[in-house]
Parts: sequence; C-alpha cells; structure tokens
Amino acid sequence: MTIPIYLDYNATTPIDPEVADAMKPFLAEYFGNPSSSHSYGIKTKIAVENARKQLAELINCNNSEIIFTSGGTESNNYAIKGIALANQHKGNHIITTQIEHPAVIEVCKYLEKNGFSVTYVPVDEYGLVHVEEIKKAITSKTILISVMHANNEVGTIQPISEIATLAKQNDIIFHSDASQSIGKIQTDVKKMGVDLMAIAGHKFYAPKGIGALFIKQGVKLEKLIHGANHEQNLRAGTENVLEVVGIGKAAEIAKRDFENNFSHMETLREKLFEGLKENLENIKLNGHPTKRLPNTLSLSFPNVEANTLLSEITDDVAASAGAACHTDDITISATLQAMIIPLKYAMGTIRFSTGRFLKSTDVDKAIDIITKAVKRLNPTETQTVKNSEEKEIKLTHYTQGLGCACKLRPQELEKILKKIPVSQNANVLVGTDTTDDAAIYKIDNDKAIVQTVDFFTPIVDDPYSFGAISAANSISDIYAMGAKPLFALNIVGFPSNRLPMSVLEDILKGAQDKANEAGITIVGGHTIDDTEPKYGMTVTGIIDINKILTNSNAKSGDAIILTKPIGAGIISTAIKRGLADKQTEKEAIDTMSQLNKYAADIMADFPVNSCTDVTGFGLLGHLLEMTKSSKIDAEIFFNNVPLLRQAWDFAVSNVIPGGSLNNLDYVKDYIVWDSNISDTAKAVLCDAQTSGGLLISLPFEYKDKIIDKLHSSGIIKATYIGKFLTKGRGEIFVKNN
Repeated sequence: MTIPIYLDYNATTPIDPEVADAMKPFLAEYFGNPSSSHSYGIKTKIAVENARKQLAELINCNNSEIIFTSGGTESNNYAIKGIALANQHKGNHIITTQIEHPAVIEVCKYLEKNGFSVTYVPVDEYGLVHVEEIKKAITSKTILISVMHANNEVGTIQPISEIATLAKQNDIIFHSDASQSIGKIQTDVKKMGVDLMAIAGHKFYAPKGIGALFIKQGVKLEKLIHGANHEQNLRAGTENVLEVVGIGKAAEIAKRDFENNFSHMETLREKLFEGLKENLENIKLNGHPTKRLPNTLSLSFPNVEANTLLSEITDDVAASAGAACHTDDITISATLQAMIIPLKYAMGTIRFSTGRFLKSTDVDKAIDIITKAVKRLNPTETQTVKNSEEKEIKLTHYTQGLGCACKLRPQELEKILKKIPVSQNANVLVGTDTTDDAAIYKIDNDKAIVQTVDFFTPIVDDPYSFGAISAANSISDIYAMGAKPLFALNIVGFPSNRLPMSVLEDILKGAQDKANEAGITIVGGHTIDDTEPKYGMTVTGIIDINKILTNSNAKSGDAIILTKPIGAGIISTAIKRGLADKQTEKEAIDTMSQLNKYAADIMADFPVNSCTDVTGFGLLGHLLEMTKSSKIDAEIFFNNVPLLRQAWDFAVSNVIPGGSLNNLDYVKDYIVWDSNISDTAKAVLCDAQTSGGLLISLPFEYKDKIIDKLHSSGIIKATYIGKFLTKGRGEIFVKNN
C-alpha cells in the first residue's frame, strides 16, 4: 500500500525526529515530578524550565511569561475566559472576527450566554481584517480584542501590530491565536505588541496535547484550573514533562532553521499552485496573494465538490476540504462565508498545506494526481481521463452520503409530502396518505399489487456486497407489507469517468444473486451517468388484500419485536474511515445482506397487527411512524435493542453519520427519555439503517413464541424491545430497563 502524500500540515505536523529523541529519556528514565525536591524531581524541573526558555527565545519574551497548557484550545480558553472573568468590573464587551478558529468562536459564544457582549468583525474578500473595522467596534465596555495571527484555512496574515497599537491606545487587552503562525512566520511578541498569545505544539512538529500561553508581564487572568501552585500558580496540574520537553525542542528547531523552513515551504507551495494552475482552468486562489503563510494554499475548483475530490484522491494525497456537500444542504466553512466566496467556488475548496518533510518530487506527483482527479470530476475540463489504474476499489471513497444515511432530512421530506394531493382513486389501498414505504393498488377483490422503490450510495467498499445489500433493502418493503415479491427493475447511477465498468458489473451481480435468493427476476431497469455510484431497485409484489400490513394498525398492549440489530449507519461510517476491522465489517455485511423474507415467512404464521422495516429514519423514526399513524404511545427498553458488533464503541468515539443526527432531531418532540439515557444511546437508537430488520407489532401473548421460532430459523438477533401502551399522540418512552 502506498503512503499518501501529506499536504495537510495545517491540520497537524509529524513529530520531528530530533524532538522525539529529546523526549525519549523522559518516557522512563527521567520520570520524577518537577515539584519534588529530590534528584528525580530536580532533573525534570530543569527540563521543564529549559523548554520554557527555548519557547521564550522563539517568541522573544521573558521565561516567566510562558505557561504550559494542553494545547492551543486550552490556551485560547484561558486567555479569553481569564480576561473576561478578571475584568467584569471594567466591562463586558469583546471584539473578535468572523474567521476565528472554533477554539475562539465557541468561547465567545459561551461568554455571550453568560452576560458578555461580542462583536464579530467582518473581513474582506482576502480574509483580511481592517483595523478601521476593529476601531468602529470599540465601546467604553470593551475589555478584550482577539484576532488570530494567521488564518488556518486560507493563510491570510492579520495586521497584528496595528491592532495592538489600537488596543493599547484604548487600554484594551489584546489576544492573538498564533497556533498556525509559530515556526512559519516571525512571532516576536514585542514587535507584535500582543498581551496574550496562544501556541499549539502539534502545529510545529511537537507532539499533540501540549501548548503554551504567552501572558505579558502585568496582565492578570482569572485562574481556570484550580489545584496546586504549578506554572507560577496560573495553571494547576503536574506538568506533562515528556511533551513539555518536546515543545521546547520543537521551538529550538523552529528558531534555528527558520529561514530554510520558510523558503522550503513557500517554494513547494508555489510549485504546487503553478502546476495546478497550468493544468486546470478557472481555479481560484483564496486568501491574500502576498500577506499569506508560506505553506498555505487554498484553492477552489469550480463545478467540483470538495469532499468528492478528496475521496477521489484519498489513497494518494491527504488534504482538507473547505466545504461539505450533503443531501439537502451545503456546509461551507465560516472563513469562506465571511470572505463571501461564491457558492460554485466555495463548495469546491481544498486547503493544501506544505511542510518541512515534503519533497519536490512529492509535489510533482500530487499535481498529476489532483489534475487527473479534477478532470474526471469536472465535465467542463477539456480533457477526459479514465480511471483505468489497477488498484483496489473502495466504493465508500466515491460517495459523500452513506446508504440510507444519505436520505433527505425527514423534516424536509415531511413538508414536501404534505403538499402532494392524496389520491382519490378507490383502488389505491395504500398511498401517500400513510407513512408506509410502499404503494398498494387493488386489482380485484382478492389481490393487490404492491410496489416500492429504494436506492442509495455505497455503505461498504466491496461492489458485489453493495449490490446484494441494496437489493435486500429494496425488496424489504415488500416483505414488511406482508406481500410476496414478483419481479424488480434496476436503478443505476454510475460515474463511468471515475470507476471501471467492471465495478458496475459486480454490483449488478450481487443484486442478481440476492434477487435469485428471493425467487424473483430483475427484468430491466434504467441507468444514468452520475458523479457518485448509486444502486437500487423498484420491486413489484402481490398481496392478499385481507392480509395487508401497514404502520397504522398497532394495538394497545402489542409487543414490539425487532428482527435485526441496529448500528449499520455507524458501522458504515467506520468502514469509510478505515476504522472497522474485518470481523466487524463482515458481520455488518452479513446482517444487511440477509433477506427479511425469512422473518416475513415466520411472521405470516402469527396474528401480526402492524409491521414496518427499519431503514433510513432509524429505529425510533420508523417506530414513530407506527405510533403516530396508530395513535398509540409506546415504550422501548434500550438495553433490549440488539446492536451490531462495535457499533456502541464507535458511537462513543463520535463515529456517527449526519443522517442519524438528523433523525434524532426529527423525533425529539415525540420521545420521552429516561434521565439515565446518554446522548450516545440516543444517537444509536436513531442511527440510519440500511437493510435493517422488521419491526413487528403483535399481541403480547405471542412474543415468546415468535421469538423462539425466529431464533430456531437462524434469525438469532430477533428481540423483544418494548410494547405499545394506550391511545395517545404517538409518544415513545425510552427506558433503560
């Protein structure tokens, strides 16, 4: 496997080998507490103070003006909150900009909720703050101005010394977040004139988890972390000696090699820019053309989605997106919004950032890789490049949405559906007036036709498995209605300029094998050329009109049975990010590929009142369809709900698709949570499923019998998860048992 070319040095930097060597003795040999008076403590105390001196020399301040923190975020928090709380008697107004890092913006928003007023000053089209805008924002209550030294996205360097002069003239404390500028441009605090400056170690080849805050002598902060008198009694907690040594050594190297590093980064940045500009039409440079970090290159590629481009090159080049396209909206970074970058450019913005260990040959390769990818994705480019390279195809890298998690937000879809007239045709037995996923049309007094359609983007990397899962998902709605499938049609969207046609062949083969298992024929279909691979089927079935199962017929006291575990959306997200192991991936594929036919056959032997399948709107979303349409409240027990392997662990680490969070927002007005239900559990219960299980409502006295029969037939994850209560507005009470 090739190692991708790293062009994301603004996100983080690797630890410099010299830094690692300096740290090694403090892993085991020198482990003493710097506050201890014996020889073990003295050794580490000396190391900490040496690192403080190294950092002070880099930014030209007194050693006593440096305190060590856990990183840039803590440093910014301490600076802003510390000044705000220490100066409430003077005023409550803070000035910052619209392009600050969340480590500043979120702190300001927090303070706004606690009695402070914040002005977010605009920037120009280059991302540059004008001093006059700062001046206009000053009031008699202003106690702090916070402006980043250089922007992390577009690299624009702000007029810090001019703003500092203005702040001093008005007796206002001035803070700057220098996380991106340390080691790249000069950060002499005396020339800059700042009172406070945040530093993040991992941005200049030190380890993650270490940072510092410059506090000009005489500036008073309210202490945030209380305990013993570490760090001059300003930041309690035993010093992280290992990483303090690392940031000190990194500071020494940054000062020593500044000129060489500056020239290296700038040369490679310009080489990358010129190469892409020569090969591609209409690319746009974001940020100031000259007042910019030497390593930062923000480029917009018109008519290309940033995340799609990154997915295209992910195995070969690492970079960052400035915008993310979703199914129903486009999320553009606050910086690009503040710069008023036109949408067609903003949505195709990529940040490339060069660094110390990047080679000129790497840039040559990156230019070629990026050029070919953009030309594959952009129909306006004059050259068409086929993706004919022999390499492993990972389908999830060719899409932004994942499976049913990429559906439209249920809130938005509901609004649209309400505007569609309900059919008055007496033969339409189930139509748009219900929340069922299939339509039923009466053909005579005994039989009716059932028809459903479903398609989505890849949730697994293997094309054959994707086809099989998609087919199982499409056929599922037929089974959920109590019907028998008859035949299907393919629906295909395929990026023929990005993927070889053999991939489509494998997708269709997986679907055909699953259709064969269901006993139906795929008789045709429709294809379009698309930027992303998509596959699904429209399925036609037949049903006895006296045995139709819908969402709206659940009865009070019914048991609720779920036939498959949930967590497919979470696992799919983990697969795309390369976090899921093979066993977890296999279990998820096997579960999603399993036809609901076998559960439906067993269900036919019991007096089932209502049924649906659990897919894109999640367990609670589909259960809500049943409770609202049946006008009955329900309760479920979280600990009873079966989960796919590792779904919980991934959810705890915030590997949760956006579709699942949309579902959580959609159901919030109808869910009553036990006080001990965690936010993680809530997200899991709303996780967007692909080819999920059947959700069955039947008289309570049959619950054990149906579960026993399901288990004996190999559907071993089938579980009783709750029951329907009494008539109501359709609320769902979620309990922990």
